[in-house]
Amino acid sequence: MSESTDVKQSDAKQSDAKQSDARRLSVFKTYKLYVGGKFPRSESGRVYEVQDSKGTWLANAPLSSRKDARDAVVAARKAFGPWSGATAYNRGQILYRIAEMLEGRRDQFVRDVADAEGLSKSRAAAVVDAAVDRWVWYAGWTDKIAQIAGGGNPVAGPYFNLSTPEPTGVVAVVAPQDSSFLGLVSVLAPVIATGNTTVVVASEKSPLPALTLGEVLATSDLPGGVVNILTGRAAEIAPSLAAHQDVNAIDLTGAGAGTDLARDLEIAAADNLKRVLRPSSATDWTAPQGTERLTAFLETKTVWHPTGSLGASGSAY
Repeated sequence: MSESTDVKQSDAKQSDAKQSDARRLSVFKTYKLYVGGKFPRSESGRVYEVQDSKGTWLANAPLSSRKDARDAVVAARKAFGPWSGATAYNRGQILYRIAEMLEGRRDQFVRDVADAEGLSKSRAAAVVDAAVDRWVWYAGWTDKIAQIAGGGNPVAGPYFNLSTPEPTGVVAVVAPQDSSFLGLVSVLAPVIATGNTTVVVASEKSPLPALTLGEVLATSDLPGGVVNILTGRAAEIAPSLAAHQDVNAIDLTGAGAGTDLARDLEIAAADNLKRVLRPSSATDWTAPQGTERLTAFLETKTVWHPTGSLGASGSAY
């Protein structure tokens, strides 16, 4: 067969491939909420347009309602007992498995972050790598936080007096608005690493990395309900979470420091004495993390035990 014949056949195949691609319909992704380990549509049936930094349409995201928020709290409360009762070592294994899966879907997160935050592919890749590394870092703290948040207390008497940290309960998190993945990981991972369950209100303008994270969590070993992800308007969803009597704490990071929303949420949270983590005026999510977020949603249990009598039972307060 001549060289000219080979070239003609190759050109014909390329032409057929182009025509085939032209005939294909675009398959757009349908994004849904992540609640109780499942992917429901918003109870209201509403969606809103998500655009990239240039104003180009990317997808329709669910516009969560207050009913969605209540459903998420129910799921988080149901999951709290088993998750807080798991060993710290087991929680660390599960979180590390999630990091493995994040690494496996790195390219997708790079695309999502690049579109969401208007970054170049190389800068978005650096952000995603930092987020995966941070998740691993928090995974390593699950069985170590008790070493710095607890300890033996000196008492006058023949007793051991020990303080140990315990999770607060259901924590509502208003995720950062401008750091759609690294900021999200930075506020989410420490909450569940210490045994809490959470309802996350994702970045309103850039929710797609959070929804993709939900897909990762659903196929990991993380029990359903430990993390619940809502998208939509924080000003609409967060107040019902702040006032919810079965929410034990709230992280106001994404509400913004000094804003009316942050003030209103803090007032609503006071009704049942929620723990409140106030937003900072400026947070550099690329900076190394301390243990502040690990200890922000921990309670302290104190146990007394008589010395020299191994058979006696102690009493907890």
